[in-house]
Amino acid sequence: MPSAALPGLRVLDFSRVLAGPFATMLLADLGATVTKVERPGTGDDTRAWGPPFDETGTATYFQSVNRNKDSLVLDLADAGDRERARALALESDVVVENFRPGVLDRLGLGDTDLRTAKPELVYCSITGFGRGAGAELPGYDLLVQALGGLMSITGPPEGEPQKVGVAVVDVLAGLFATVGILAALRHRDATGEGQRVEVDLLSSLLAALVNQGSAYTVAGVVPTRMGNQHPSIAPYEPLPCAGGELVLAVGNDRQFAALCAVLGRPALADDPLFATNSARVSNRAALRAELVAALATRPAADWARELTAARVPAGVVNDVAGAFRLASALGLDPLVDLPRPDGSTVRLTRNPIGLSATPPSYRSAPPPLDPRK
Repeated sequence: MPSAALPGLRVLDFSRVLAGPFATMLLADLGATVTKVERPGTGDDTRAWGPPFDETGTATYFQSVNRNKDSLVLDLADAGDRERARALALESDVVVENFRPGVLDRLGLGDTDLRTAKPELVYCSITGFGRGAGAELPGYDLLVQALGGLMSITGPPEGEPQKVGVAVVDVLAGLFATVGILAALRHRDATGEGQRVEVDLLSSLLAALVNQGSAYTVAGVVPTRMGNQHPSIAPYEPLPCAGGELVLAVGNDRQFAALCAVLGRPALADDPLFATNSARVSNRAALRAELVAALATRPAADWARELTAARVPAGVVNDVAGAFRLASALGLDPLVDLPRPDGSTVRLTRNPIGLSATPPSYRSAPPPLDPRK
């Protein structure tokens, strides 16, 4: 077996639901030993978030972010279990938690208590809205998408605000937490000092707004919903064809000229209304009308093949099954089969990080709930 990137790293995971478990799964994929602490009886909330459920009765939601971990049931309201949790934390390199701010402090499992006892510990806290005035706000992805402005720029202009089709803020926060943990470990390796890593969902979303955020912070422009169009690029949207819809993501003038040539409308590339990206953005309605008329003669799949051959970014709108089929056809090997204790397997999406010397590994399926309590 190839060597791991994080051999011997011990992680105690108090987190639940998505952001924290996603972060600790990434660390586990890279070779860390992760112990997931769950409450008696029900365990992580997502064990019951279904349908769909797998053949063991566990929600597929839970399966998505908990591979390569061990499960340990502890009742943190019980003094004995708290002592066991503390001992495990002090044997660990990293502690990850996403309780409401102050909860673990009151239980003697907070950052200050643990890092006083073990200064080299890296302690990662993930919250919804930070430890200050937003400490009591519930950190649910949908709520953060709403309060953080993402829903205001998602959906058609004439429709209602929409959430993204996956809990993207939790995923982003998990990624930021992973980066923070790895940076803190690098510092610890250099100095022997641990530190507190803090990530909150709202700040993670604001950072991930990128160009939409800088439109406001730099230019004072408050972005609005534009459906599938892009505020700064055109054509960059799905367009109807004789059969299905074709997505065009034309990022420069060369691509636009190639698009026009394939469509049999080369003169469009020289038209002052469309010759530059800025002109195309300013005249997007007229451009869309021209493109829809040209595309109406053939199915989307046919156009996609021809445009791709001409190096124009184009494709059809896949469903999730189609997306996995595409990744497989491209040789990206998107799936891994992980063994369960009973000898069966569960099929999950592989870690997308490629490392030539220390690649991710897939040692075990998401754990069944520890039955001891």
